[in-house]
Amino acid sequence: MAKANPAQFIQQVRAEVSKVVWPTRREVLLTTGMVFVLAALTSVFFFLVDLTIRTGLQGLLGMFG
Repeated sequence: MAKANPAQFIQQVRAEVSKVVWPTRREVLLTTGMVFVLAALTSVFFFLVDLTIRTGLQGLLGMFG
């Protein structure tokens, strides 16, 4: 593979970066908020699953213990 000229490489990098569509501030805030909301919902779900399993196991072991 041929090595590129450093100046040519920088020019190509700038050309590629100019093609990137950067998100707006509103889009970033909206997606960040959605991540926090979904993380909170997921943590509540797994808390309830854990609580259910723990309660079931304690009841089951209490019957035999």
